[in-house]
Amino acid sequence: MKLSEYVTHDAVGLAGLVARGEVTAAELEAVALEAVAAVNPLVNAVVETWPAEGGETAGPAAAGQAPLAGVPFLIKDVGVTMAGKRSELGSRLAEGLIAPDDSYLMRRFRAAGLATFGRTATPEFAYGITTEPVLYGPTRNPWDLGRSAGGSSGGAAAAVAAGVVPIAHGTDAAGSIRIPASGTGLFGLKPTRGRVSLGPDADEIFNGLAVQGSVSRTVRDSAALLDRMRGPESGDPYFAAEPDRVYAHEVTRDPGRLRVGVVAGAGGGRGTEGPVAAALSRTAELLASLGHEVSEATLDLGVSWAEYVLANARLWTANLVPWLDGLAAATGRTVGLSTVQPETLAGYFWGRRVTGADFVRALGVRNTVARSVGRHFLRYDVLLSPTLPELPPRLGEYAEGVEDLDGAGWIDRIFDRSPFTAVHNVAGTPAMSVPLESDAATGLPVGLQFAAGHGREDTLFRLAGQLERAAPWAHRVPGVWAGSAPLDTGRAPAR
Repeated sequence: MKLSEYVTHDAVGLAGLVARGEVTAAELEAVALEAVAAVNPLVNAVVETWPAEGGETAGPAAAGQAPLAGVPFLIKDVGVTMAGKRSELGSRLAEGLIAPDDSYLMRRFRAAGLATFGRTATPEFAYGITTEPVLYGPTRNPWDLGRSAGGSSGGAAAAVAAGVVPIAHGTDAAGSIRIPASGTGLFGLKPTRGRVSLGPDADEIFNGLAVQGSVSRTVRDSAALLDRMRGPESGDPYFAAEPDRVYAHEVTRDPGRLRVGVVAGAGGGRGTEGPVAAALSRTAELLASLGHEVSEATLDLGVSWAEYVLANARLWTANLVPWLDGLAAATGRTVGLSTVQPETLAGYFWGRRVTGADFVRALGVRNTVARSVGRHFLRYDVLLSPTLPELPPRLGEYAEGVEDLDGAGWIDRIFDRSPFTAVHNVAGTPAMSVPLESDAATGLPVGLQFAAGHGREDTLFRLAGQLERAAPWAHRVPGVWAGSAPLDTGRAPAR
């Protein structure tokens, strides 16, 4: 298979070719590595590759049991472990650390037949919304190499957007799937809390804020993979009821007439840039044209913005402390500026001062927000907002003046720059970024966020499928695209 042909297929399409014997898993692996060689020197999305594991037996006989058999796949360097492979979490503190076992999710990736051949970049400890770690350097946006690909699943998003793989693993604790999906023109869905196991090494991450998912170029790929990822494991603290139908079937079903609440105002008073506000308006018009009931809405968190951000700062930073201490003990290194970045170190020291009572109060705020957000879905089936209030920022922009911030100040910066996404992590509700729009002046993608009530990924997949048919996006590709010949490198990489 030629690279120019490979990039025209999504994961479900590639798996179909393998099942019919038209191509082998080994041939797909070879062309995926060719794609890495073509674009990774420009975008810096993939930090390591290895001989593919998981798709070796893919073929017609495996297709029924493993519907994604033979599809080249990348895992994020956090949130999942693969036995015998490095798990460095984007940090010098964990550099060279080898995972002894597969996590539960990795076992499910293998069972799905995915041919995992590498890992993608993440900001240090996934502790940010831009992927610019000191360990491996910045990941660049394939649409504009001087801009961020987002984070924390920025490496995954850049790899998929540039055509390396059709779908890649991601995690999301405050928007880390949806933010890079928005900035790179992809589909990204954050599942309901408890939908996918985080075990066995963790029962929850950031006290239920973090979930596992993926970024993809088509809706059906994300649905097919979530069908293989979902379901509880023994010891999981949360459980989301299994859906009535597989998600892969929901994508083609009519969503019916949905009540859509449009949330235009960002929390904390953050303004929304003109191109994003215009994209939101056009999307509301599209929904109305499709027969949905569209009206303005205001998202009430049940607490003040300041209280909401403070509670998240307490949860995030307190969780950093045992995480970093454990890694320091495992590697024999010391937690300091030689091993972790300034924003991480600030969070670590701030977290050490969070008291037990502070922590319990933060959990109380989490509960209040979850109950308040949940009540909105008694009135609306779906809430629509921008995914981000702005276009992808320039590389280095988020880190300006970071040395002057304490741990709470860094969290405040993240929430200020991404005010729409984290609420659904706190509430545990599913939300997706859909690449419906782009900025006419720059060509940069603009993602729109849709959220539904607890356990209602089915509603989101139905709506996403309808939107994909009504306003297709697959024809839009970035300048850095593995299928281009010769490759259009866009703007020069930032130095």
